[in-house]
Amino acid sequence: MSEGTYQRLWEVSHVTLQELLDQEEPLLEPVPSRERQSFHYRISVLYLRYLRLLRRFDTIYDQMVQPQKRRLLRRLLDGVAGRVLELKEELVRVDLCETHCLDRVLQDLKLTPADLEVPIPKYFKLEQSAAVKERELVLAEILSRLKPLISRESFQGMSRTEAIIVVQTAERARQGRLRATFMKEIRKEEERDRKIREEGRRRVTQDQGAVAIQKVWKGFLLRRHINQIRRCEMEFIGMIPPSNQVSGSSNISQACLREEVRRNQQAEKEEEFQLAMMKTHESLKETEGPDMKEKMKDQIRQWFIECHALTGRFPDYPDEALGGSQLIFADKTPEQVRIELEMQAQDNKKKDQEKNKEKDKEKKEKKRVGKEDKSKKGEPEMVLKALPSKLVPVISASHEEYINVWKNRDDNKHPSQSFDPETLREEKRKEVELEIRTQVDELMRQELTNLRLAVDKEESRPQKAAKKKSGKKSGKKKEKDLTPDTLDSLYEELVVFGLLKKSKTIALNDYIGDCLYLGSTLALANKLPMPSLFDIRQNMALYGVLRLGSQDIHSMAPLIRSILLVGPSGVGKKMLVQAVCTETGANLFDLSPDNLMGKYPGKTGLQMMMHIVFKVARLLQPSVIWIGEAEKTFYKKVPKEERMLDPKRIKKDLTKAIRQLNPGDRVMLIGTTNKPQMADMKGLCRVYERILFIPRPDYASRYVLWKHMIVTWGIKATQTLDISALAKVSDGYTSGSILQAIQSVLTERRLLQLAKKPLVAAEFLGHLAKLEPVYREEEESLKDWYFKTPLGKKNMKFAKDLQDAEEARMAKEKKKRK
Repeated sequence: MSEGTYQRLWEVSHVTLQELLDQEEPLLEPVPSRERQSFHYRISVLYLRYLRLLRRFDTIYDQMVQPQKRRLLRRLLDGVAGRVLELKEELVRVDLCETHCLDRVLQDLKLTPADLEVPIPKYFKLEQSAAVKERELVLAEILSRLKPLISRESFQGMSRTEAIIVVQTAERARQGRLRATFMKEIRKEEERDRKIREEGRRRVTQDQGAVAIQKVWKGFLLRRHINQIRRCEMEFIGMIPPSNQVSGSSNISQACLREEVRRNQQAEKEEEFQLAMMKTHESLKETEGPDMKEKMKDQIRQWFIECHALTGRFPDYPDEALGGSQLIFADKTPEQVRIELEMQAQDNKKKDQEKNKEKDKEKKEKKRVGKEDKSKKGEPEMVLKALPSKLVPVISASHEEYINVWKNRDDNKHPSQSFDPETLREEKRKEVELEIRTQVDELMRQELTNLRLAVDKEESRPQKAAKKKSGKKSGKKKEKDLTPDTLDSLYEELVVFGLLKKSKTIALNDYIGDCLYLGSTLALANKLPMPSLFDIRQNMALYGVLRLGSQDIHSMAPLIRSILLVGPSGVGKKMLVQAVCTETGANLFDLSPDNLMGKYPGKTGLQMMMHIVFKVARLLQPSVIWIGEAEKTFYKKVPKEERMLDPKRIKKDLTKAIRQLNPGDRVMLIGTTNKPQMADMKGLCRVYERILFIPRPDYASRYVLWKHMIVTWGIKATQTLDISALAKVSDGYTSGSILQAIQSVLTERRLLQLAKKPLVAAEFLGHLAKLEPVYREEEESLKDWYFKTPLGKKNMKFAKDLQDAEEARMAKEKKKRK
């Protein structure tokens, strides 16, 4: 697409953004609990529309060339992404569940399930690509140095005689197979000759032979023509995928090439803009700097004189924390500035009094609401209200900047998409003015002191030091740096000990699954819908990828430090961890109990290990700390066979380290477990803030899984292969089991036979039957455990209250009828 297309898309996106900003204020108004569904509907609509806006801004930012516009787009993109995360928190708070049924909202907005997909900004990978490649080279170098040591330990020597025996055995076996094949062909030939002799030779004339060949050939041509017509019809109505994908793939490759060209242009224009910023800053400092300096001095001196004439004494100079001489440069008289400085202390006192009054009002309202609740039996009245957003002011400011600077700008002046020098000069003029102001403030403070001594014969007044917020004592003590070593040495130490590992390259979209289409219907029937694999992928994109991918998003969005993935083995928990690392370019630290056995022994060794891991994770963020079999760290009772491992050794230190992560620290703990019942619930929920339950895949997800995995092996979906039957038969099996069955069937030999022998669904059944399914007892046990978590308890309590209220309403109706 051209630059004009992206410009028009940007304009349309801001129209949508203005509509969304207008819908933000009504959400802050309190709503009674009986209108929970309408409140949930409004939040869901906002969530879906912000998702679409995020997708648009990502496309525009990825392809826009003009550097100044890209800076504004980046702020908009991060702000909208943060707002999506805030709305997700609101949905969890209203639904009391990590997954949401939005099918009715999709239908009303005329959207498809594809619009539910969380877009991952492309700049996550592009900006981290250089750092990721550098880390991969360092990691590969360290591992290459370790390989000889590992190979020496694992390799067992073989004598010359044993090696000769192995070679001779293999060669004799090969000769035996060849001899058996040759004898089989001879026997077939003899059998053929014997049948001919018994039946007698049939003499066929040349014409009869030609007619027979023509019949076969014409039948073959007609059948092929009918199959082509039938396939075209099925493709036309969308029942099967199109076969001619060569032209489509070529168009896609051309589009990708154009996108890459535009990214190269972005880099060129960015270098040009950086040079222009330096030159503009220097030129403004040289040309306009002296005039600015003298003008500021004259204004401040005039202020000194006017204040002395009004009050009989020279004023106190405004503190730098309050803005310094900026207070003077505002369009105010000296008397107004003096009054403002004197009234600041009184304002602070008034604010404290107002806060105390508000607290008293809140207490009275709570008491009044409690009395009303007691008077209304069976109807627990609550008030729903959206929490104030941190991101809406940021988005509004960026939107205003677009309207004031770029909306009515004629872009025909810059056909090459270079920077706008006028806008650049205005921005740099403000920066130069701030720099000069700090210099002038230092000079004028000294001049004010000299004036007091010369005119009033007054020594410098003792000024109260400005209170620093950071100076307040906090409950958290600063962590001592136990390792003054360099980062490279600590990184190598973790790699050598196997605590820092190379993650597999797995995209989040490779976690295949379909969404739940009847979630709202099940919810109306008082049946709690289980999350689909699509919902799990969406939650990992929201909780993990979006937060770890950007420093600005992580610092502004609601803080989430840890996630626990719970589900039976084979549902793809480790794959999701690898996908988060791939999408964000994060380092992978492995603190699984089995991996920690025999490493850093003792209490001091454990403290050192945790310190090194979290120190390197912070310095090389984004980072993912993975704990496999997370239940072992929080065992209720350690089994006898695992007491030597001491799996609970990192429990206390892990809890402390997680609490010290602050907004902006792109470090996330992800645990995986398939036996959470063996862990202490309180300790587990204290460390892991979000718990995602992954059930076995439903029919829709199994169908998509079978189809995607078979197609990835290069096999076209034909009518002979009944994927729907495979999805029904594989009920109870996980995605890992389905993958194992496909790998067992589609061997190299079977792939070579596909031209003569098409693939049939029955071939997978034997291999699938050898695998263990997820039994209902196991899944029900995991569900029962999940509903004992804090969020699960709230969900069950809310469902019970709704049921009690419904029963009470039905009872009242029966009494009225009687």
